Amino acid sequence: MTGYRLDPIDRKILAELQADGRMTNVELAKRVGISAPPCLRRVRTLEDAGYIRGYHAEVDARELGFEVQVFAMVGLISQAEADLSAFEDRCRDWSLVRECHMLNGEVDFVLKCCAPDLSTFQAFLTEDLLKAENVASVKTSLVIRGAKDEPGVPFDVLEERISRTA
Repeated sequence: MTGYRLDPIDRKILAELQADGRMTNVELAKRVGISAPPCLRRVRTLEDAGYIRGYHAEVDARELGFEVQVFAMVGLISQAEADLSAFEDRCRDWSLVRECHMLNGEVDFVLKCCAPDLSTFQAFLTEDLLKAENVASVKTSLVIRGAKDEPGVPFDVLEERISRTA
């Protein structure tokens, strides 16, 4: 972050792009109440400042044949910073691992994994994850169904907090 401070229009831009990253700059400008050229400048500034990290299509994993989602809770032998970083690096190389979060508590990491079928996930589990250096334990939970999968942050909560402190 460069220390760029967000104003209400910047927050509206972020909220709108979070909801629909494919809209044109003209449509975005209309939604936030400014003209297109300053809107584009603001978007580029938000990108440069690190508030916008990228634009992605939301794909339907099941439609693409990825029927299995699993959360894997991983305990490590050592929690030394070098060992934690090494595990994170390894997770970045595993394509089945879609998310990796270090936690505070009973487990060190939770991984969100996506596989076409159970046998593919089981092979990853037994041949890669369980054999990875520094891994002490892995507990898995198979996702039956998802009730909510909202990307980003709740801008309504942010705006409410800002209005209370203003």
